This record gives sequence, structure tokens and C-alpha cells, in this order.
Amino acid sequence: MRSIEDVVLDITWSKIAKRYFPDKSITWLYNKLRGVDGNGGSGHFTESEKIQLKNALLDFSERVKNAAESII
Repeated sequence: MRSIEDVVLDITWSKIAKRYFPDKSITWLYNKLRGVDGNGGSGHFTESEKIQLKNALLDFSERVKNAAESII
């Protein structure tokens, strides 16, 4: 998930976790983004989690776009 590095510091991941991964903890998302499982081992996103994250970021980007377009 190399391309996420471009925006990782610009996004409030705790809000993303709460809105789009309500059944997971904020720590879970942070660990997944870092590629760890919380116990010091490797813990990458599953394919379904990748799709969920992709859809979350697409929805978030659409919300940002709508907010920007409403300015003018």
C-alpha cells in the first residue's frame, strides 16, 4: 500500500476507523496501516479489508470534493 504514504499524515485515521470500520478499533487500523498485527508480527490487510479501505477513501475523497466545490 505504498501510495497511501502520500496522504497518511493528512488524514485523521481515527475518524476513518470510526466511520468506515465501526466493528474494529482505531488501533487495529493503525496497525494494519503499519503492517503489524498488534503482537509484533506481520499483519497486512486482507483482500476484503483492502476493498473496504479503498471504498472508504473513495467516499472520503468524494466528501472532500463536495466540500471544496461548495466554497465557490
